[in-house]
Amino acid sequence: MQSGSQQPSRAEWEQWSGQLDTIGKEYQALMRDMLERAIPSESAQTVYDDMRDAFQSGLNALMSNPMAWSQVQMRLVQDQAALWQHGLRELAGEKVPALVEPDRSDRRFKDPGWYEDPVYHTILQQYLLFSQRVEEVIETLELPESRKRNLEFYARQCISALAPSNFVSTNPEVVRLTKETQGQNLLDGLSRLREDLANSAEGLNVSMTDRSAFSVGENIAVTPGSVIYENELIQLIQYSPTTETVFKTPLLIVPPWINKYYILDLREDNSFVKWLVDQGHTVFLISWRNPGPEQRDLTWADYMQMGPIEAMGAIEQACGEKSVNLMGYCVGGTLTATTVAYLTSTRRARKVRSVTYLATLQDFSDPGEIGVFLTEPILDGVEKQLEQQGYLDGRVMAFSFNLLREKDLFWSFFVNNYLKGELPAAFDLLYWNTDGTNLPAATHGWYLRHMYLENRLVEPGGIELDGVKIDLRKVSTPSYFISAREDHIAKWNSTYGGTQLPKGPVTFVLGGSGHIAGIVNPPHKNKYGYWTNQALPAEPQEWLDAATFNEGSWWPHWQAWMTDNGYVDSQKRVTARTPGEGELPMLEPAPGRYVRQTIPDVLAEVPAKE
Repeated sequence: MQSGSQQPSRAEWEQWSGQLDTIGKEYQALMRDMLERAIPSESAQTVYDDMRDAFQSGLNALMSNPMAWSQVQMRLVQDQAALWQHGLRELAGEKVPALVEPDRSDRRFKDPGWYEDPVYHTILQQYLLFSQRVEEVIETLELPESRKRNLEFYARQCISALAPSNFVSTNPEVVRLTKETQGQNLLDGLSRLREDLANSAEGLNVSMTDRSAFSVGENIAVTPGSVIYENELIQLIQYSPTTETVFKTPLLIVPPWINKYYILDLREDNSFVKWLVDQGHTVFLISWRNPGPEQRDLTWADYMQMGPIEAMGAIEQACGEKSVNLMGYCVGGTLTATTVAYLTSTRRARKVRSVTYLATLQDFSDPGEIGVFLTEPILDGVEKQLEQQGYLDGRVMAFSFNLLREKDLFWSFFVNNYLKGELPAAFDLLYWNTDGTNLPAATHGWYLRHMYLENRLVEPGGIELDGVKIDLRKVSTPSYFISAREDHIAKWNSTYGGTQLPKGPVTFVLGGSGHIAGIVNPPHKNKYGYWTNQALPAEPQEWLDAATFNEGSWWPHWQAWMTDNGYVDSQKRVTARTPGEGELPMLEPAPGRYVRQTIPDVLAEVPAKE
């Protein structure tokens, strides 16, 4: 459409009318699809019920304090009066300072249109003021800590959903783009929204990256190696050496099974696996199967036995070594901790020379915001759904984790994909983030209840695996903990609790950034530093207050810990081991077929119910 006062021509009006008609039909079809999916599952319904109860508790607490209620009303009236006066002055052409500004890290309001147009600027300030008042009110409420945490989380989700940036008519950038494209951006966005809904389980899994730009084994997960062992649950990869000699004791990595292992092997320039191989380690890595209903009865003990324990046996066949250095990441680290404790209780502790925990929870007393989804009623709903399906769809888990950082991991993509109609950029980390795995019913339900809800792992004998009661306090294996300061999945001050459990020597290091970037932090990028402190006081903040900040990556620090303490003997290196040279033949090239299994692939194999 032409700008200025010139009226649009008949042809332009007809073109606009045609676009609007197409958008309307697309929208109606989309609404039909959404209504067909609107019946919540057992677990989703319990979340809705908990949200309703949280808001009711907050309202009751506010109404029981008449003074606080009056103050809230007064502040809202004062805000509206100030905003009205401010808006009139801006409309009159006067430049006045903003009543409230968005946080510098808030990318939703970067477009100049929010500040150049008095109307949009008023809408923005109205939203920010309201957001502030809601946060202030909740902070003053006298509620149990867990209830207040849940209320804060649900309120934040609602406030984020109501942001003016999420709607066509109140987002100046989207309005401008809609005029420029004559609505094509909305038509493209609706089409992408339908595609994403079709690829979602519950909620909406927004596309975060151009998935066509990546292929496992071609431009990610490309470190050379071979699968040398497999069972129903794992493929064991042995990586090809890049040095003439290697450390005698091999390294076994136990990644999480909530996502694919290749977060540690994205590209050559940020691959932790490649770096470890280059340092002279014989690296073995577990690639977990993407389970479906047929694996519903697999337990935590099965993951331990068919995972790290069978892998250790395969490693002994492959290179003749009876002990390994063990490394576990996230839930893979929690499994690693139970494995070491199990081996200790069964008099086989010497099979592990050292153990490294990457962003790993052992003490679940404070799991962070993920605890919102782990109340008794919600867990009951999850268990019922697991019983019905035999697995938890990994896309549901991904949606839940994305809500912990909803502004960056949900709404930013919602606006770009569906309102602007843009294709997401190609980003390997976000490709990995959307390449999820299902979780077996028996394992996942047991993990949520015994670890998160009941925190039994820290209790002596609180966890029993294959008839053996384990106790982390009996572990004498040397331990290295690396956590991330901004981690929202495994809070560092919670992972720190694991340092207080084993009786063996413990080193704790705190990296910068979050759950992924704080771990995948290669030395040549020198992006984040890390903190060290040889003392291990009971309180994590006390540890941090006395810690020393170090520039660079924690990777070389870990390597020095391994060599200086003799967990790998630099003086007794052996000839490099090539996959297939031992007793186990090469089954297929890395990364293997297990890691290529997607959730749709797995579920497509599930027989339809009659």
